[in-house]
Amino acid sequence: MSAQKLKQFLDENHVKYVSIQHSLAYTAQEVAASAHVPGVEMAKTVMMKVDGVMAMAVLPATAMVRVEKLREAIGVRAVELASERDFRDLFPGCETGAMPPFGNLYGMNVYAAAKLAEDENIAFNAGSHTELVRLSFNDYRRLVKPIIIDF
Repeated sequence: MSAQKLKQFLDENHVKYVSIQHSLAYTAQEVAASAHVPGVEMAKTVMMKVDGVMAMAVLPATAMVRVEKLREAIGVRAVELASERDFRDLFPGCETGAMPPFGNLYGMNVYAAAKLAEDENIAFNAGSHTELVRLSFNDYRRLVKPIIIDF
């Protein structure tokens, strides 16, 4: 989903958001620093295979996915990190690794870290390594309907 399509989706759903341009950055922590967004508010999207099916894990830039804890929390047999080769073609219009955490628009489950729900806002890549979007976590929850768990 390109930034333009993401913004159109947010506009259609009457969501107030801010788009922030920043210098080229690849890791979520670099993006947070470049855009002056707190690391706990900056969400990174980590692609996972959950029992062989693609899914998104969304967590603060400052955190790491604990695969075993995620597996236990959702009660499945297998959870593993997906390789770029597994998902790069699933997100047309997005730079690899910069997809926004809207897996629901791609028929994917989204598992959001409970820590993200503690903040009023969430920020995330908008499909590129030079732009992010910031909106209220309540709007994100309403649109995406993530499964919020501690992992």
